[in-house]
Amino acid sequence: MGATGSTGGALVRSLADGSAPCRALSRDPRRLQTLLGSGAGPSTAFRYADAADPVSLRTAFSGGRQLFLTMENGPRQVEFELAAIEAALDVGIEHIVKISSPAAEPDSPVAIARGHHAVESRLRTAGITATVLRPYAFMQNLLMLGPGVVHGGLLVGAMGRAPCNYVDCRDIGEVARAVLTRPELAGHTYALTGAETCSFDRLATLLTRLRGQPVRYLDLPPEQFRAQLSTTRGLPDWLAAHIVEIQQLALTRPERPTDAVARLLGRAPRGLEAFLTEHADTFR
Repeated sequence: MGATGSTGGALVRSLADGSAPCRALSRDPRRLQTLLGSGAGPSTAFRYADAADPVSLRTAFSGGRQLFLTMENGPRQVEFELAAIEAALDVGIEHIVKISSPAAEPDSPVAIARGHHAVESRLRTAGITATVLRPYAFMQNLLMLGPGVVHGGLLVGAMGRAPCNYVDCRDIGEVARAVLTRPELAGHTYALTGAETCSFDRLATLLTRLRGQPVRYLDLPPEQFRAQLSTTRGLPDWLAAHIVEIQQLALTRPERPTDAVARLLGRAPRGLEAFLTEHADTFR
């Protein structure tokens, strides 16, 4: 569930060798099939499912054994994820793997994270095996900073010099594959990061080196940054608030890498500098 997203798509691609059959679900299966292209293997079936339609969920899940559940952040995320869990229980799903948040707590200062906590709480009472993946910031989201770097040599945020964990969505997809195909890994909560943290100042230094042109970090007061996200970038209010909340959390809770990716995959996680180099054209 969520095969059109960064982590869902990464999981489908990691299963392309046909080692485990899967259903990639979408409100537009043909578009999803085109999007994934050859990245989806011969054992991938594309099916219709709409989180707002419980009947479609039960139909899509019927006959399955496990559910990978990831949904786009948004005001109805909790409602939709809880509906998916109930549909999965109705048809006999035995194991749910949920993408959550590192700050999934009932009193978290991050509103989206409080929602993740509510969904996790339901999973814990569902009577089936539940695995929770709590990835930190996606490296892929850094690509959205490209226009500001290209046109102004500028990174803008409200995180001061706080270190931030980043993780490649491809590693998240491979971790999801591991917990879905190796029963001994299921039933736990894993916080997923890369091998090192990176502040926005250091990110600016890495991008300067990559571009051969200066990139600087402009640190704004939280409310000013939130207003800029809403007015300049046109983000909805809830998303602008979410970005500010997670950046401010890094200031109050210094982030450190975990070894979860290395333990689960038997190799080091993909590195941030290598990721930026791979996508150098986005920042030039």
